Amino acid sequence: MGGSRHPSEPLVTVIIPTYGRSEALKEALSSVLDQTYENLELVVVDDASPVPVEPLVEDVSADTTDRVTCLRHDENKGANAARNTGIRAANGDFLAFLDDDDRWLPESVERRVMAFEGRPDVGVVYSQALTVDEEGRVLHETSGSVSGEALRPLLRGAIVGSFSRVMVRAAVVDRAGLPDERFPSWQDWEWYIRLAQHCLFEQVPDSLVVRQLSHEQISDSHETKRDVSYPLLLDKHRETSAEFGWLVERQFRGACARSLAASALRNGYWFDSIRYALKAVQAYPFSRSSLLYLGLALGGPRALEPARALRRALAN
Repeated sequence: MGGSRHPSEPLVTVIIPTYGRSEALKEALSSVLDQTYENLELVVVDDASPVPVEPLVEDVSADTTDRVTCLRHDENKGANAARNTGIRAANGDFLAFLDDDDRWLPESVERRVMAFEGRPDVGVVYSQALTVDEEGRVLHETSGSVSGEALRPLLRGAIVGSFSRVMVRAAVVDRAGLPDERFPSWQDWEWYIRLAQHCLFEQVPDSLVVRQLSHEQISDSHETKRDVSYPLLLDKHRETSAEFGWLVERQFRGACARSLAASALRNGYWFDSIRYALKAVQAYPFSRSSLLYLGLALGGPRALEPARALRRALAN
């Protein structure tokens, strides 16, 4: 990291929110410091980890401390609040995010910056990702399904993916606003909907992110999605979807319910999986994926692995 700034190499701010994952954080930090793109600054936001991460950050980044900042919350506020702390401290023309349990391939930043060149209308660039198990074996490759005008596809449930895969033009964030800290889940989906109202999206057709699948990620909080994120997303963007007409509004309601049905299936909430798959089909009965999830929900516990496979397939 480092080097003199050149007009063809705009400053990129990398933001890593972290909480209690020191070993994983080391790998994430190293993957940023090993980037082929030099004009970076790194902001690590410690969300009140039980053991402060600043000494670890200083040790890993000893040769580049002039471009590395470590901030710490006095209390745990959640990943979105940590990202927002990083955004407020950023100086970059572009913002890139890396979760502390993910890592980038060396050309990740360079490839995404190149996708912005000559395209002032593009405000979000994202890549594909490799998902690996705890032994490093590749489980699957995940791509997105959005390019160009992204708002309508996102409302219909199209996939961009995790924060680790995206780079955002800072000027677009100024217009769209920060990630919404009220969302305990689906923060990325909700933010992309707002970003898409101000810019085009572009996909780099290669895997530049490595995500390690852990038990904690598999067992996400379905109840939190059901009781907080689901009604909040519907309330916040149902009117946005209705601006495209009744069809997109129904597709949006169907996509929200389908995502919740998928969460219920993955976590063994069989009654909820049926309930929300039915809601998805009722909202928009022509969605093949909603019908598939309804069929899986009716299959009970035997449908767990097929549901995970379907979710991976729909993400490609």
